[in-house]
Amino acid sequence: MGVLLWVIVPYISLAVFVVGHFWRFRYDKFGWTTRSSQMYESKLLRIGSPMFHFGLLFVIGGHIIGLVIPKSWTEAVGISQEAYHLLAVSVGAVAGVCTVVGMAILIYRRRTTGPVFLATTNNDKIMYVLLAGVILLGLSNTVLGNVLGNYDYREGVSVWWRQFFSFRPDPTLMEQAPLTFQLHTLMACALFVIWPFTRLVHVFSAPFQYLWRPYVVYRSNPDGRLGATDARRGWERSELSRPEDRAEGSHSSRR
Repeated sequence: MGVLLWVIVPYISLAVFVVGHFWRFRYDKFGWTTRSSQMYESKLLRIGSPMFHFGLLFVIGGHIIGLVIPKSWTEAVGISQEAYHLLAVSVGAVAGVCTVVGMAILIYRRRTTGPVFLATTNNDKIMYVLLAGVILLGLSNTVLGNVLGNYDYREGVSVWWRQFFSFRPDPTLMEQAPLTFQLHTLMACALFVIWPFTRLVHVFSAPFQYLWRPYVVYRSNPDGRLGATDARRGWERSELSRPEDRAEGSHSSRR
């Protein structure tokens, strides 16, 4: 069971995550979008979206530091275990609360705004459930695990995570982790499986090119006309038509 849950299932979820995005981009390129609903409601979106996205950026940054950087490295540069946990609890708690509050506002908006709710697919509904579960479990692990618990995930889950990407994961490291860490990991695997088939694909379409693209030039039309040419009755004559055709077309337009 340990090999199934902590070796086979994670690798299957990673394979679906990678292949699913390739399939989505190859066969559903025009559906690769967030399906923006700002035109239906903007007040709640203006509050919830920045809280959720900026909070999530800090949460992801905390995961990168906690999972990628070994414990020995931070201790080597003079960061004690107590200082690390204090930073993780303070910054992680604030970022987690902002993410949860922002997500709650967005879910409330999506459920109570008729057009927005009608534009929500079944895949997106499942995605919201999994995403909420992953975030709430992660917040509980950050706060309760560091304050009340005595489990050091940097000696267990983090080591397993690095081993996973070196293709030699030790399932016993996850079997010894608390239940909340195990549920957090399994729900994350389920989220990665459904990720390519939901609006979450927009994560890989961030408009970074806006930072270096040329400015878009807007010019006013002093005449106030919609078109660039004068409006005429009938068909405009083609420069490639024969003289007799132009003459015939002119007589026809006058008639």
